[in-house]
Amino acid sequence: METGSSTPKIPRVASIDALRGFVMFTMIFVNDLAGAPENLVPNWMVHFSDRHEHGSGMTFVDLVFPGFLFIVGMSIPFALGKALPPWEKILHILTRTLALLALGILMVNGESGGTPLWYATMFSSGILAFCHLSPRGAKPESEKFWKAFNVAIRGLGFFGMLFCALTFGHKKHHILTLYPLHINTSWYGILGLIGWAYLAAAVLFLIFKTNRTALLACVALMTCFYAADQKGFFDNFWPAHFVDFGGTLGSQAAITVAGLLLATILVTPETAALKSKVKFTLLFILGFAFAALLANGLYGISKNDATPSWCFWADAVTGALWLGFYFFCDVKPVKVVSRPLVLAGQNVLLAYLLSEMQGSVLNLLHLGDWYDGLAEGSLAAAVARSAGCGIVILLITVGLNRVGFRLKL
Repeated sequence: METGSSTPKIPRVASIDALRGFVMFTMIFVNDLAGAPENLVPNWMVHFSDRHEHGSGMTFVDLVFPGFLFIVGMSIPFALGKALPPWEKILHILTRTLALLALGILMVNGESGGTPLWYATMFSSGILAFCHLSPRGAKPESEKFWKAFNVAIRGLGFFGMLFCALTFGHKKHHILTLYPLHINTSWYGILGLIGWAYLAAAVLFLIFKTNRTALLACVALMTCFYAADQKGFFDNFWPAHFVDFGGTLGSQAAITVAGLLLATILVTPETAALKSKVKFTLLFILGFAFAALLANGLYGISKNDATPSWCFWADAVTGALWLGFYFFCDVKPVKVVSRPLVLAGQNVLLAYLLSEMQGSVLNLLHLGDWYDGLAEGSLAAAVARSAGCGIVILLITVGLNRVGFRLKL
């Protein structure tokens, strides 16, 4: 089970991009479908909640968020396995974490009363703050211009984010005050939670590299954080006032480390053979599925509570999805299926921000009522609207990607 500490440089793995694109489409679809009339949408197409008969369970919708956590972990060996100085890797980790936290905090605070104009400004600023424009076919002599242009446009984006944070005010709270210095973090939002999970998994990769025994032990230990938190173990722990150790740095981060664990088979020489990859992945899936069954009786299955059983099911299901994508994207590519998903999966943060900004833009254009009406006739109409929304946003993202516009954290 133990492996060496070095990580050889290998080509981009298409199946990870395809899985990322598939999960992104599903996220846009279910988020848009949540805006359809409640009486039209069946229980199995929404998050498990009080609409369901039992208090413990999940639907496919509850697997979207952990799917992203898992894929974040799968991407880590390729981003941090490069031959870079340790300080540069640490700087990359901290920068990416802070960027995700900043975007998440702005988004979650805006939900408490942000106007359509504020929302559109905030998302536009976030996109500009982390964008990188490198037009195809640009001449070498224009390199300095585009470098200066990217610095200027990013500066404008960061100024816009700061402006949104300082000017937002709703009822009794502001997002950011300078005197006294205070940042409102009731919770960190989806992107913020991904940021914390990425930080934990990335640090563990720097320590243990591709040592699968150590990474599996970390998954087990982080899962134990949840049980410890339920018994009040972290109540008097000072850092626990800023981040949830049971759910955020425990269960959710464990999903990301599980993705990292699975991805190690793509970068180590002893698992280079297809047979070795398939064998490990099948054992991975069966092991986490069995663990999910065993843990179900302890805390049940709950996405909102990030229970261990929910995490283990997410690991097993996402691992199985990746294995399927690996066969028709990397082993025997079926381009008519794989290529669109691979392209869609190469700029998903942009797709996510565009999808979240969509509602505010429609309202600013006075098209919100029209868009809502598209889903009011029947379930088929609601599904068609949401599927169309996902396709359009991903096509826009792919188009921007092809002209050289990407987001880089």
